[in-house]
Formats: sequence, structure tokens, C-alpha cells
Amino acid sequence: MVVVLVLLAIFELSFGFYHCFFEAGKRYGVDPYLLVAIAKVESNFVPTAIHHNGNGSTDYGIMQINSYWLKRYKIPIQWIMEPCYNIHMGAMVLKRCIISYGYTPKAIDCYNKGSPRGDYSHYVIKVYQSYARVKALVE
Repeated sequence: MVVVLVLLAIFELSFGFYHCFFEAGKRYGVDPYLLVAIAKVESNFVPTAIHHNGNGSTDYGIMQINSYWLKRYKIPIQWIMEPCYNIHMGAMVLKRCIISYGYTPKAIDCYNKGSPRGDYSHYVIKVYQSYARVKALVE
């Protein structure tokens, strides 16, 4: 519990959904601290974050789930804006990338871009830095 409280204090997570990272991590078999690191980079933990991309797609919520996934699985926007649902969807997307690329920078790039293309982006570095900060707090 101390670890969770430290994470909450450092990253200003809401008590309303911090547990979702751990539940989603367990459900999808991904590191919950990696989910926390991605959420920090994607939205700075803002559950109402919306980003319109240059390609016409839109990213929603704390994990910035791309509208591609909403269309593919017929997910209503109201659902994806619910933080816990959004975190679980992010874990599912990350798991698909890990299945394809392992626990590698390519999997992180895949989460961000849909598939790794070319050199690793600055995004991958930011996620790894965020992950290192999270892990340093819990070890």
C-alpha cells in the first residue's frame, strides 16, 4: 500500500482509478508499472484528454486510445472516456504489441504508432524514463 501511495503522490493519480493499472496488468499479463509510465507520457494522467492527430484519427483518455480501436471493437466514446475501461483497453493494445515484439522498445513504439516504423521515436525514450522513475519509487 505504501508503494501505491508514493505513486499517487508523485504522479498525482486519482484514488478513483489507480487500482485499474494493477487489475489491467494482471488481466492482460503486462507490467502495471509500464502501464503507469505510458499513461504519464500519453496524458499526464488526465482521464479526459483528447488529441486530434494529423492523420484524422483521435486519441482518447488516460491511455490515449486511438479511434481505430473504437471503430474496430464498436466501443462508444462514453466507455473509452471511463478511466478504468480506458486503462484496460490500453493494456490490451500493449499486450498485442508485446505478443508481436516481446518486451522490447518495438512494443512501446507499436503502442504509440500502431506498429514500429524506422528508428525508435522520442516517445519510447520518454516511456522508458517514466518507467525508470516509477520502478525507482517501488524498489
